[in-house]
Amino acid sequence: MTLLPQEIIRHKRDGGTLDPAHIEHFIEGLTAGRVTEGQAASFAMAIFFRGLSVPERVALTRAMMNSGTVLTWDLPGPVLDKHSTGGVGDTVSLALGPAVAACGGYVPMISGRGLGHTGGTLDKFDSIPGYVTQPDLDTFRRVTREVGCAIIGQTADLAPADKRLYAIRDVTATVESIDLITASILSKKLAAGLQGLVMDVKFGSGAFMDNADDARKLAESLVLVANGAGLPTSALLTDMNQSLASAAGNAVEMAYAVDYLTGRRREQRFHEVTVELSAEMLLLGKLAATIEEAREKIEHAIASGKAAEVFQRMVTALGGPADFLENHQAHLQAAPVIKAIHAESSGIVQKVAARAVGVAVVALGGGRTRPQDPIDHAVGLTDLAAIGETVDASRPLAIVHARSEEAAEAAARAVRAAYTIGDGEAAPGPAILERIGATA
Repeated sequence: MTLLPQEIIRHKRDGGTLDPAHIEHFIEGLTAGRVTEGQAASFAMAIFFRGLSVPERVALTRAMMNSGTVLTWDLPGPVLDKHSTGGVGDTVSLALGPAVAACGGYVPMISGRGLGHTGGTLDKFDSIPGYVTQPDLDTFRRVTREVGCAIIGQTADLAPADKRLYAIRDVTATVESIDLITASILSKKLAAGLQGLVMDVKFGSGAFMDNADDARKLAESLVLVANGAGLPTSALLTDMNQSLASAAGNAVEMAYAVDYLTGRRREQRFHEVTVELSAEMLLLGKLAATIEEAREKIEHAIASGKAAEVFQRMVTALGGPADFLENHQAHLQAAPVIKAIHAESSGIVQKVAARAVGVAVVALGGGRTRPQDPIDHAVGLTDLAAIGETVDASRPLAIVHARSEEAAEAAARAVRAAYTIGDGEAAPGPAILERIGATA
């Protein structure tokens, strides 16, 4: 087989196995601009339908990792990270990074923008005025060393092939491919020079994998490929059948994270997922001998305010306001229209179509329908009612933050349609279903 892009696509389209050299050549061409967007989209679709073997996944991951700079670190502690497959109200990274740093880990977190109906950590940090989400690598290194945590966006230097393919996947209906998700996530994490990674693989109505079996397959793929590429990795399967935080948007989730770190609000499910993922990171980094010890350290870092201190230092070091923790509401954009969304009848929340909640946020302007679309950081939903909660005249389904009355009404209709209200008792499933992968 020749190394022409169209022949590589044809071979995979027809069910063939690609040699590492073919994958490397295609990804090199994608990075250099010799492979067109149409060819990249065809390559992604061929993989979507035909799949990749484990060696092919490792080869694709390594090729995308090597398409740019691969960082190395010389730090007095382990270099660790967490990655979520995406969901609604998934604000965990904002608290987790500083908490792990407060326990002696170093967290150079390269985050992504929103994808489909899910929010993006990078978009949330973009809501902080002055915060530089895409600094140069020297600044990224310095802040990680001095603060212990730097949450930034993917720079042009790190896995540039993935950055190009990621945008194409978002608009060509190939987002859900386990093979492409695996290579996309891990290429960035390997390029960041990590020594340990914990994957938060979500399942449910608000996740890309709506059932636990598919999520388990993805988790197993990520753990297998990451360890095969030399990165110690474990994964947790977590529930996304409702918004994890009671806020969904950008500035509203940032405000939620500040309230969580400062102790003004700590919702149980969000706290449980944050602590468990953070504790798993401490285990991987050998900063705790047992999961119980790791949980205690994370709980103390959050309760003592040390995690909040690290968060503020990170915000300041990356150009944000020095008083952000104390005065975040003065710095974050507020939507001009804020109003309650009431259910059509009183009752108990039985079920939530979380994906529809995420889509409602995108429709408000809090997400993208095209890669080049701007984000309205002020819009979103807060005080989202949880499964098992009673909603009535005094307890709305949510509060909408919108740019106009018309947008608020459209969001209200979408949120009402996303909620199933009934008379019977209801309770959500466990926040964390299981753990996959042995801790190194």
